[in-house]
Order: sequence, then C-alpha cells, then structure tokens
Amino acid sequence: MEWTAVGRAVGVGGVVLLVALLAAGSSGQRAAEEQCSLAVVSRLVGSGEKVCETEVVEQMAGQGQAFAQNQLGIASILAIGSDYDEKKAIEWFERAAQRGYAPAQVNLAVMYMNGWGTGVNYGAAQHWLRAAADRQFARAYYNLGLLYLDGKGVRQNNAEAFRWFQKGAQAGDSSAATNLGYFYDQGIACERNVGKSVELYRKAAEAGNPFGQNNLADLYLRGEGIRQDDAAAFAWFQKAASQGHTGARIKLGFLYANGRGTAKDLVAAYAWISAATAAGDARGKDLLSSVEKLLTPQQLAYGRERAERLRGSEHQLSARDFAQ
Repeated sequence: MEWTAVGRAVGVGGVVLLVALLAAGSSGQRAAEEQCSLAVVSRLVGSGEKVCETEVVEQMAGQGQAFAQNQLGIASILAIGSDYDEKKAIEWFERAAQRGYAPAQVNLAVMYMNGWGTGVNYGAAQHWLRAAADRQFARAYYNLGLLYLDGKGVRQNNAEAFRWFQKGAQAGDSSAATNLGYFYDQGIACERNVGKSVELYRKAAEAGNPFGQNNLADLYLRGEGIRQDDAAAFAWFQKAASQGHTGARIKLGFLYANGRGTAKDLVAAYAWISAATAAGDARGKDLLSSVEKLLTPQQLAYGRERAERLRGSEHQLSARDFAQ
C-alpha cells in the first residue's frame, strides 16, 4: 500500500507537549522521599512504592517541606480527591517555588503556560523557568527553548531555542534532546547534520521519549543518516505508538499493512490507524480507507474493538509528567 506522508516532528504544540514540559524525576529531597516516596500520587502511577497518607503529606507541607508542597500541587492538578483542584495546585507549587525548589518552579511555570488555575502568563512562566534554570534544572532549559521557538513571551528566536535545547540535552532531558535532534535534522539555526540527529534521537528514544522514538524510527524507515532497517523502524514505532504518539501509530499501521518489519496483519493495521484517526490525527485517513476495504465484517468489528482498547491506553496526565 502507498506510504502515508507522516514524517518526523519537533516535540512541540498541543496539550500533550505541555504536559511533557513538567519534568520527571529528581533525587534531591532525600529526607522527604525517605518518608514519602512520591507521596499520595504514587497510587496513581502504580509504582508499588511506599505510599503516604494524604494527612501526612499535608502535615509535611504545612511544616514548609518543599518536596511535600510540590507533591500536593501534583495531586491537586491531577484532581486526586474531591478537595483538589487547579487553583490549589497553583498555591502549593508557588509555596514550594518560593522556597527555591526547582521542580515546583518548573511546574508553576507550566501552569502559567497552559492557563491551568490561572490566566496564561508567559512573563510569569519565564520568571520561574529562569529561576529553575539558575539552579541548573534540565527541564527548565527545555521549556525556555520552547518559549523562544514559539515566540511566546519573548521574540521568536531559533538560535536561542537551539541554545536552550542544547543545554537541556547536555543535562539529560530527553525532550530537549529530541528537539535539538530535529534542529540538526532540518538544519534549523545550525548546519544540517542527520548523523547528529540519529545520536540525539537515539538518546531520547532510549530514555523512553515517544517523540524521539518516532523520529528515530522514521530515520530507520527512510534510511536517512543510518542504514535502512524495517525491523528497527517497526520496533521503535511500536514503542512510540504504545505511548499514544499518533504519527507513530499511523506509521506502525502502514508497516503492518505492507508486512514490512513484521508479518502482514491488516486487522492490526486498521486498529492502530483507526486509533490515531479517532484521536484527531487525520493523516492516516486514506490509508485507513484502503485497509478497511480489504477486511471482512468480522475482521472490521475486531479491528474496531482493538482500536477502542488502544484509545484507552493513550497518554493521560499522570504523576510522571511532573517535576518531582
């Protein structure tokens, strides 16, 4: 079947991206973490780690522990319990941010960037991101790069975006690495270097970043900057698709439809592309129509059932999206 034109992309734009702005994982607050590993929100992500009672976390937060305050902010934006809400999240993030806790500073900035619990305020977002950047917090670098890339609250400047993404990538942020890889991929604010893109996409992909996984898979599929390998493309598209990346889902469906990198499976192709289409990505519609014509009524019914299950596995806002 004919290839659908879904190429590589920079990891920006839309709610999913802004969710990803909230940094994951930090080991800086040892005392608090010894008492509460991910606090109340560990229930949501199913980590299997020790869980604190809400009252314990609130007591810790009330005593001024920035880690606990940030945890309550996370619980609030995730709406865990009827007494939590976005405005409460803002309050807790701000308390921890004022104490100099960089993850909370990033989370507060993202609240302002999204207008969650407050009006959109890119000036306030930039203030808190720069405060976190001064503390060398990697996700702050990535967010600042986005502001310059999109020209939000600052003059649009690809060179500045490149600089911040580079700092973030060097500090280990997978989203920054993906976007820096895309800049090298397309020659944005730098000389085009697909080999460097491969290196950065792989770094992000191996860290579990779905945008990095999708872009690395696309290079394998096209044989750009790397030896063409359908099996490797299939494996990386599958990883990104399992996290809800719609472009990867369409391309995975293409591979299933043509038996490239895997056994031909039209029902699987239909399910993956249908799930992406239902999520609002129309780029696979023509391919979906072609596949549908080749299915029996029974296969079509099963494909729709599988697509519905896949839709249920799409990315939802969770504790792992927030700076800890």
